Amino acid sequence: MEHNKPIKIVNATAITPQRMIKECCIVLSDGKILDIGTGNIDVPGTLVIDAQGQFVGPGFIDLHIHGGGGHDFMDNTVEAYLAIAECHARFGTTSMCPTTLTAEKEDLLKTLSIYEEANRQNQNGAQFIGLHLEGPYFAVSQRGAQDPKYIRNPDPAEYQEILASSPHIRRWSAAPELPGAMAFGRYLRSEGVLAAVAHTDAVYEDVVAAVENGYSLATHLYSSMSGVTRRACFRYAGVIEAAYLIDEMDVEIIADGVHLPTPLLKMVHKFKGAHRTALITDAMRGAGMPAGESVLGNKETGLKVIIEDGVAKLPDRSSFAGSVATADRLVRNMVQLAGVNLLEAIQMITTTPARIMGLQDRKGSLTIGKDADLVIFDEGINIRHTLVGGNVVYQSQPAS
Repeated sequence: MEHNKPIKIVNATAITPQRMIKECCIVLSDGKILDIGTGNIDVPGTLVIDAQGQFVGPGFIDLHIHGGGGHDFMDNTVEAYLAIAECHARFGTTSMCPTTLTAEKEDLLKTLSIYEEANRQNQNGAQFIGLHLEGPYFAVSQRGAQDPKYIRNPDPAEYQEILASSPHIRRWSAAPELPGAMAFGRYLRSEGVLAAVAHTDAVYEDVVAAVENGYSLATHLYSSMSGVTRRACFRYAGVIEAAYLIDEMDVEIIADGVHLPTPLLKMVHKFKGAHRTALITDAMRGAGMPAGESVLGNKETGLKVIIEDGVAKLPDRSSFAGSVATADRLVRNMVQLAGVNLLEAIQMITTTPARIMGLQDRKGSLTIGKDADLVIFDEGINIRHTLVGGNVVYQSQPAS
């Protein structure tokens, strides 16, 4: 991404990892945060943005996203990738993990090549920070809106070929109870890829073993995963309980207020805390679009869905089919519905996901030397400016 002339943001209420700083001045240069201070920092030749007392925080990092603005990553076009990145930048997202659905190996391999080209061309939207492969190694009983005809057990020849074909796969979600899933977790860890538990009917003991074999994250907690079950007379804790009980396990939640109602948002925050909880949109192509009919996955071969009540559903309304959330809505819900303070709500979509993805040295906080990915927003979490790498990619009001 090309860097324009230095930017100075004045009259900011800066959200740093420890506190809020009023009447703050932030200087960005060469794609990095150059200086943060109170009052005015004299830097000649800068573009000045007057934050007018509004909040300035680190850019939002979305670890799990399928689409938006009428496009899906599984459309397998560069145009779709770039449009999704630009759509979500309007809502404060500065980094994202493009996410696949269960598919044939050939489709996944094509997605990897499209990602590389889109990544080269991406200048005006949220930055891509690596692919998230969601499936195809899932429990059919917990498939949710994933197409069952593509679901299968981990195949070493297949996943080794896929991983060898691209350096851009950063995370992979799978069901840990499947035959071969433990070896898969170990292989992912050896390749530096984040292994996550998802679309699973595992019991607590399976998850304990999974963590010992490389899995460290629960994909969209509560969605498409087991809770307490009974087998004959005996109760077994499921993946949900395991995620709470295993302290070192991270979780991600779709905080759209629909997938998880207010009491569950509060519960996740109370027991896992902001430091272990990442907010994700899990957005499909309907994000940023009007309600009505849509398609989950590839626009030609995907599943028909309907968008209503602020969420995507299967046409028979038997299951949610991905969210239409945007990042600003996630933060707003954690503050307004779950009663989380703004510092922690921001942490859940910046610092925590940056750590989960191993990007904490470059992203996730308003810190001198880190990437100049910033958002300016008001008390209602309405985004005024989004900056990626020190460039303004969205503004709702002109810079002064």
